[in-house]
Amino acid sequence: MSYFDLQINGYAGVDFCSLDLTGEGMRKACEALAADGVDGILATLITDSVEALCAKLGAMVRMREEDEFVRKMVRGFHVEGPFLNALPGFIGAHPADCVVPANRDDAARILDAGGGLVRLMTLAPENDPDAATTRFLVEQGVTVSAGHCDPDLGTLERAIDAGLSMVTHLGNGCPVTLPRHDNFIQRVLSLSDRLWVCFIPDGAHVPFFALRNYFRITGLERTIFTSDAIMAAGLGPGTYDLSGAPVEVDAEGVARRPGSPNLAGSTIRGHQVAARLRTELGLDEGQVDQVYHWNPLKALGLS
Repeated sequence: MSYFDLQINGYAGVDFCSLDLTGEGMRKACEALAADGVDGILATLITDSVEALCAKLGAMVRMREEDEFVRKMVRGFHVEGPFLNALPGFIGAHPADCVVPANRDDAARILDAGGGLVRLMTLAPENDPDAATTRFLVEQGVTVSAGHCDPDLGTLERAIDAGLSMVTHLGNGCPVTLPRHDNFIQRVLSLSDRLWVCFIPDGAHVPFFALRNYFRITGLERTIFTSDAIMAAGLGPGTYDLSGAPVEVDAEGVARRPGSPNLAGSTIRGHQVAARLRTELGLDEGQVDQVYHWNPLKALGLS
């Protein structure tokens, strides 16, 4: 069995978000992913200046062109930002000072730099209040996902009407404490029949008892699982440089910025995602294949 992961920020000591990424590093990460059962990914970039995002995308396009194996593994790019909600809690480990209002010009620059390979973009619908950027991205063939955001129900519904079709790592990218009933998680669950809903099944991003509750609502047909792996995936506990800033990984594999409660991605590996789905959610092999291979491909129009 093989897996497809639509949110890989790095792997095996290689940081896809670094301006110092090399072709050799990209191949090393792809080989490690393949060894862990993953046969395709979206290489993921988090929020940065638009100029830096474009430079990083351009570099990865060239690396992909120069290496057949990397080209086979990297099916495209997921750009998580810069059109997010910059408020504390919602922004998570992303740099708030690089957040900008959603706009067509910057979106077009990012797509151009990605050479037609930007498959997925995560944005905050409330940062695109007229949904014009969402509509533009969808027209260009990009899957648009809501994440690191707090749109009210009406704004979320309008974004869906404009073509938004996914939610990035539900249960994360939001403050630890939320209003009891009217919060982003509940709004998404109320509309989950219209959305692909992604989760990180590492037990840290969402406790497994809560994940089981969410999964009962979203179901096999509309759920996608992802590792949201960072460069520390597979390296064990320690302090690592993540895009120029330190990240601490504890004995349980949980990654955080020093002194911050915010999670900074995951260190779970591909085969571990599948194992957790079997042991914690009780999925059989065919169901794991659906939610960690076929559903993401279908959501991206790649199946």
